Amino acid sequence: MISFEIRAAIPGDEEQLLAVARHLNSVNLPNDRDAIHEIVEMSHRSYSGAIENPRLRQYVFVLVDVSEGTPPGGTIIGTSMLISQLGRRDAPYIYFDVLDEERYSATIDKHYHHTVLRIGYSYNGPTEIGGLVLMPSYRQRPEKLGTMISYVRFLYLAAHRDLFQDEILAELLPPLEPDGTSHLWEALGHKFVDLSYAEADRLSKKNKEFIKGLFPEGTIYASLLPENAQRVIGKTGMQTRGVEKLLRRIGFRYAHRVDPFDGGPHYTARMDEITLIQETRHGRVTHSFAPTPADRQALIATEQPEAPYFRAVLAAYRADGAGGLAIAKEAWEHLHLQPAAPVVILPIP
Repeated sequence: MISFEIRAAIPGDEEQLLAVARHLNSVNLPNDRDAIHEIVEMSHRSYSGAIENPRLRQYVFVLVDVSEGTPPGGTIIGTSMLISQLGRRDAPYIYFDVLDEERYSATIDKHYHHTVLRIGYSYNGPTEIGGLVLMPSYRQRPEKLGTMISYVRFLYLAAHRDLFQDEILAELLPPLEPDGTSHLWEALGHKFVDLSYAEADRLSKKNKEFIKGLFPEGTIYASLLPENAQRVIGKTGMQTRGVEKLLRRIGFRYAHRVDPFDGGPHYTARMDEITLIQETRHGRVTHSFAPTPADRQALIATEQPEAPYFRAVLAAYRADGAGGLAIAKEAWEHLHLQPAAPVVILPIP
């Protein structure tokens, strides 16, 4: 029996998504009721095609506990997102380049390495993966739930490559204080913008003009900043170190760019470099079977023209001799598959 499925977020999910957002409260998935309503509405219009320009779309996936004992329709326990393009003419992708500069004086025989920050703008920016949250009570479950809600973004990228940019970006959270304080913001950004870190982060989601208008241009020497601010530049916080490890394993690398507010590192990869995209395949199902422990498992996804548009489950599969795919009986029934139905699969180790 299938206990968990991933589907597109749909209207009516707002309150459950808000409960999930409280466990991270990020700029992509804020703990804000009005913002969550906007995010769900945009996602719904993206999947349905109501937003005609694919670069303006934003897709939200929800991981749902559909096991017995959950409410009708299941309980949302996790989420992840795809932002088709981060950086357009009306809202540039803004970052600090992190550069290494050497200085030497022969007169006094002194040699220094300086970390230098330089603000950058992109008006044709990358696709961003983000919004990954899994409810704490489900994080130690054996069903690979974190893997499911993380990997589904790459399956969707592989299935719809023409809708996304070739460069894929992941912004990771840096070390923050327990109360959410960013030492880099307090040492730098707050000196130029009279807003708290949280206020500036929220405003930047909708309007980035204040960054370009108020942030310093040119070179900023990190050595002039307090030690606690220098330490967080390009560093990954404890809560996202597992994500960093995954990204490195599948082809991402540190881009020597950081968030201009908190110094969180930016990791990037070209579409063809990401192993999970390379391993995703399209196929048509032929029949169902009773799985054994020896069978490989995969995320198995189907799409449909009406809500929820996209559904995926983790289940066993087999390649048949004719080039088709056999699917575990429980997944076949849960997804209402018929012979020759198209599916997209991403094997899970």
